[in-house]
Amino acid sequence: MSKKGKVLVAMSGGIDSTVTALLMHEAGYEVIGITMKTWDYANSGGNKKETGCCSLDSINDARKVSVDLGFHHFIVDIREEFGNYVIDNFVDEYMAGRTPNPCVLCNTHIKWEAMLRRADALDCEFIATGHYAKINQENGRYFISKAKDLHKDQSYVLWGLSQECMARSRFPLADLTKPEVRKIAYDRGYVDLSKKGESYEICFVPDNDYRGFLRRQVNGLDAKVAGGNFVASNGEVLGQHKGYPFYTVGQRRGLGIAMGEPVYVKEIIPETNTVVLGKENELFRNGMTVGQINTLKYETIPTGIESTTQIRYNDPGTLSKLTNNGDTVGVEFYANVKGVAPGQSAVFYEGDDVIGGGIIQRSEL
Repeated sequence: MSKKGKVLVAMSGGIDSTVTALLMHEAGYEVIGITMKTWDYANSGGNKKETGCCSLDSINDARKVSVDLGFHHFIVDIREEFGNYVIDNFVDEYMAGRTPNPCVLCNTHIKWEAMLRRADALDCEFIATGHYAKINQENGRYFISKAKDLHKDQSYVLWGLSQECMARSRFPLADLTKPEVRKIAYDRGYVDLSKKGESYEICFVPDNDYRGFLRRQVNGLDAKVAGGNFVASNGEVLGQHKGYPFYTVGQRRGLGIAMGEPVYVKEIIPETNTVVLGKENELFRNGMTVGQINTLKYETIPTGIESTTQIRYNDPGTLSKLTNNGDTVGVEFYANVKGVAPGQSAVFYEGDDVIGGGIIQRSEL
């Protein structure tokens, strides 16, 4: 038994998780690798070769590292629990006229919980992943903070982690940049891996065609939603669309309607199969309501606290004031924000620290 203890390392076969396993091994932990099979793309009716963390090549890449370093490696099939939660939510949210963020749900409700269960079964005190983020502790509470490499920082997608998850998690890439991670892989002899590209698409939609995915998941979807109206903010009918689930707030391209000037999706009304269009200035909001709150740095969100609120993954964030309304948090932006999309995650930062986060319910207070 290692003096550092046993750690279960999530291994996707990519460079970040591989270097995580290398670093934990070199730090003196007893490493056990786990690769989680979350999705079989062929089952969705797609015609693209399976890629990413679920592919056979990626699983083999993960296994090779475990063989090289002499630690155990397990493959765990969590497709059923993944599908029941993440994919059902993905479809339900689009059918409700919202824009989901499946990676947040997968990280915090599926992968971490699945890892903790396996860690307990294998007597592992810790779990480790290749996320670019930091875990800090203050006043008895654990919370996520931004990583050193702000270009790779993934704190936004980790707002839903529980205190138990954070207490047992290790992020060895927290103080490394991506080039440094690549160099570690190269120096350890993993030359091909050090040059391996990254995948940014949703794992179960590797062709990036979420509309096609919805059609395969919902029988007769086109017939159910065809023939709805594009309308202006004043209710004027501007034309017909292909079905409200195929549009997202802020979308400009692919609307299939010529207005003589750029127009954007302003609102989606599923009850009447209506998509409201507006000019760019109509997308700006001075506040929003956020629900399904998870608090990190503080036990509750302090009313009146100022935060930099991020409404999407690559959003730089906007200074705002938060109001704790019990089940929801009201967010008052100090500068109007464009494209607030219900269903997306809102994450509240105090400096580099995550105060908490939730799901955008309404693009108004």
